Amino acid sequence: MSNGLNQPQQDAVNTLRGPLLVLAGAGSGKTRVVTFRIANLIKHGIVPSRILAVTFTNKAAAEMQERIAGLLGKQKDKPLISTFHSQCVKVLKRHITKLGYPPRFTIYDRGDQESLARQVLREIRVSDEMMRPGDLINQISRWKTLSLHPAATAQVAQTDKEHLASMGYRKYQRALKNFGAVDFDDLLLCTEELFEKHNDVRLAEAGLFDHVLVDEYQDTNGSQYRIIKALARDHRNLCVVGDDDQSIYGWRGAEVKHILQFGKDWPDAKTVRLEYNYRSTAAILDAANKLIVFNKHRHDKILRAARPGGEKPRILQYNSEVDEAREVVADIARVIRTEGREAKDFAILFRTNEQPRPFETELRKAKLPYVVLGSQSFFDRKEVKDLLSLLRTIESPRDEQAMLRIINTPPRGIGAKTVEGVIAAAVKSGKTAWDVMSGPQLNTICTGATADKVLRFVDMLKKYRAHAEMITKAGKQRRPAALAELLRQLVSEIGYEAELNRLYPDPNERQNRLASIEEVVNAVAQYEQGKSEVSLGDFLDEVTLGEREFGDTKDKQLSRNAIALLTMHASKGLEYPHVYIVGLEEGILPHHRTLKAESGDDIDEERRLCYVGITRAEEKLTLSLALTRMKWGKPRDTQPSRFLFEIIGQAENPRAKGKR
Repeated sequence: MSNGLNQPQQDAVNTLRGPLLVLAGAGSGKTRVVTFRIANLIKHGIVPSRILAVTFTNKAAAEMQERIAGLLGKQKDKPLISTFHSQCVKVLKRHITKLGYPPRFTIYDRGDQESLARQVLREIRVSDEMMRPGDLINQISRWKTLSLHPAATAQVAQTDKEHLASMGYRKYQRALKNFGAVDFDDLLLCTEELFEKHNDVRLAEAGLFDHVLVDEYQDTNGSQYRIIKALARDHRNLCVVGDDDQSIYGWRGAEVKHILQFGKDWPDAKTVRLEYNYRSTAAILDAANKLIVFNKHRHDKILRAARPGGEKPRILQYNSEVDEAREVVADIARVIRTEGREAKDFAILFRTNEQPRPFETELRKAKLPYVVLGSQSFFDRKEVKDLLSLLRTIESPRDEQAMLRIINTPPRGIGAKTVEGVIAAAVKSGKTAWDVMSGPQLNTICTGATADKVLRFVDMLKKYRAHAEMITKAGKQRRPAALAELLRQLVSEIGYEAELNRLYPDPNERQNRLASIEEVVNAVAQYEQGKSEVSLGDFLDEVTLGEREFGDTKDKQLSRNAIALLTMHASKGLEYPHVYIVGLEEGILPHHRTLKAESGDDIDEERRLCYVGITRAEEKLTLSLALTRMKWGKPRDTQPSRFLFEIIGQAENPRAKGKR
């Protein structure tokens, strides 16, 4: 069972009961250990479907499922491997009515949230100058991450802006509920609320599993932490895997204290340290180890190299950021030319999204292929948003954000005045816009030709809703790709292709947009493959949660033979033979925001971020800085990052005493 595992890995795999903390250092074979442990549980008689493994990304979940199948062969009964949000959707589909939501709810993405926030800010008469919709959503998200419901925020709000946000939060949450919708944060918050207020729900959900495993435990926020505790409280078979030294998402609510205090939460917990790194050379790990020991709160551990030797990391300084970009690109070009390396063997890592610009300029000049990770999301494209909004309106007519987007797209003669009248009537009568449009109240808003156009729109949605429900009821007896065919018919009926021809005379742009539509249809067809039961709502949930990953995904970008330009946050989980970390200056890394903070915890997180960047490198690592950097059109002197002095042993560490 444990063939090929080192001793600590075997120890983790063979610990099958009670709370277990696996401290998995960078490159230590974490995924292998998790999958071998799940396979071992099954070999020891645990029913596969009674094992829950929770990850943070769909890619990690799919990889884990694939590896387990490789170890055990294809089995009918499988462990449930899911992201936090996907698992919470399953819980909410079973129990959300207890919180006053409809059983068929919509999940709002960022665009939907901002549209609703814009509407809320108008209602409370707050201008864009005072607060933008994105600012309101960010503040609401911070409160939800702290498990604060609207009523509690009035007490914690301190500034005028926060008090305005608290008012907006109340209206925003009320509107969400009226529309039968939840946002991403609600998936966690509502699940936590169910477990807290309805113990029968907690017992029912916890009773589904005998073992719970959590990957990347250092990245859990408060809600996720409490949900996991609620699920594992009774059987206590909880295995968490993670590395406090790689906790880099504090800005989005992750709390490193969860992994640091695991032994206090579960006093009988066993701890296993995976310290052998199979990725980087000893010289690179030496730099990483020297850096991370400066952090105040951490589990005592050290990365040990399975690959001895290697070149010491280079530290290079340049006169300006332009010189830095030029010389780094020239160095990459030289190595490709003289050492036979491919472009995909190189990564340039940044702290901020603004830094890549001069590097892109130089890469273009050198005619070297590159990819900037994090370009426009496929789901941000207008035509994709239009089609998904149309499908969401068919699935849930109460979803007003989706309906208002497509009510006159393509143009069908339902103007802004009519829409405003419908919304006003809905607000006044306490109904949804759908109720107004499909009922006798419509005649008080518009008559004649306009009313006919609204009714035709309503009838079309009803027709496709009935069609989608028939496909779901047919189960295995449905025609192949029935939902995809429904979408093709819908695109044809509304004349969307003709509208693209009208809007985009340039044939290349038109073709790109048509390709996006085709990709959505393909995604529906792929969703249907191999499923005995399908539904429009299930497909839309998968899209929103990112399970139906299509378009320009990170994986597609990385599969190109191109130099990767990415932030250190985006680099987590990746590895490259040659890594360049640029801009190692005070104010960039560590970031200037953390320099102003009173707590040293923020600097510690920046140090962990630098550590993550260093441990992406397999063979060669280059660290660089610019002695001057342009600010508001004028060159300003910079100060080398404190992390450089720590790496080369020229900084005193007050916490060094007693470290092994």
